[in-house]
Amino acid sequence: MASYLDAGSIVALGAGLTLFQARLHLSSGAVGALTALGPNAVGCAIGAFIGGRLGDRLGRKRIYKYDLLLYAAGMLAMALSVNTVMLFAGTIAVGVAVGADVPTSLALVGENAPPRARGRLLGLTQVAWNLGPVVVLLLSFAFAPLGLLGVRLVFLHLFAVAMVVWGLRRRVAESARWQSARSPDRPAPDARPRSLFSGAHLAALTWTTTIYLFWNLAAGTSGTFTPYMVETLHAGSRAAGLALSSAGFLIGLVGTVVLFMRFADRSHRTRRRMWAVGGVLQVGAYLLYLVLPFSVPVICANIALFGVGSALAGEGFYKVFSQELFPTLLRSTAQGFTFGMARSVLGVWSLALVPLLAHTGIRPLSALLAFFLFVSAVVGWFFMPDTAGKSLEHIERERGGQPA
Repeated sequence: MASYLDAGSIVALGAGLTLFQARLHLSSGAVGALTALGPNAVGCAIGAFIGGRLGDRLGRKRIYKYDLLLYAAGMLAMALSVNTVMLFAGTIAVGVAVGADVPTSLALVGENAPPRARGRLLGLTQVAWNLGPVVVLLLSFAFAPLGLLGVRLVFLHLFAVAMVVWGLRRRVAESARWQSARSPDRPAPDARPRSLFSGAHLAALTWTTTIYLFWNLAAGTSGTFTPYMVETLHAGSRAAGLALSSAGFLIGLVGTVVLFMRFADRSHRTRRRMWAVGGVLQVGAYLLYLVLPFSVPVICANIALFGVGSALAGEGFYKVFSQELFPTLLRSTAQGFTFGMARSVLGVWSLALVPLLAHTGIRPLSALLAFFLFVSAVVGWFFMPDTAGKSLEHIERERGGQPA
């Protein structure tokens, strides 16, 4: 549900951008700033840096049990916002809450998953990540005749879901692996954050940051700005933009269930093949805009290619490797760092994106996105570690140079 609320809030904000811009008289710069400070970027990064570290020090449950209260408060402020201050404050609060929630929640899933089902169970979080936007966009489409009131109702839906999930999470047990690692009867490992910046930890941190940062630049742009681009570049109406964006997430959801969850745990060779195919599909999705006009049929082809490609070589594998490559008492810290770095860069990118789109059009932007996806694909394929089907302890001993 962390993934559902994360992606749902990103897309809900994107779906309502043009309406809030008109009602509150926001400039293009203000639209970019709103996106940059919210759940897709800087606000999320701040929460990830802080929440990830606290998750390793204080426990996964203590963080993810309370951060949803901040999420709910921020979403309520967005739903009821009548001025720029309320909208920006709510957006930042939601971003910080999401950032703290994702690394701690994923660590709990990874630490409870059997070695041969880790990809499948973390893939399930990716299903939720795609389901959130689908529900949000379908609601936005249904409420489109209501204008800004419809957007507020979508925000209220996320508020209600957050409160229900908060109630359910109070019954979830703490990670047994984290409790064991913190036991005074065990030798104390080096759990200082600075140990992430040397040796095998640094290699893993650099690799996961690179593949996710460059992939997330394209995915974040697509998830937040597809309805905005369709409408402002006159390729279709707001309703068309919402429907196209929803179709993209639905394709990603199906691809995750049919392909990622089925094959991700098989072997290292299978993982590399999946990554190669997914990388080619995603790069090809944005090369289309360089040779074909920005029209609804071409957008549909882009969405289909990117949706399937991202299921094979996207956030799903980033989540898996973020659990496998780091020891228990640094796992949440490391993912908070990589997640925060990616969202920070996306925040800067979002500030520049709207003015860039207004002045240059879709082709220069598409060339950049294709390049970003190419970097993620190449780095991911060449340097992918062999961790498939191994227990977290086995991987930790191997990467520490100890007999496995």
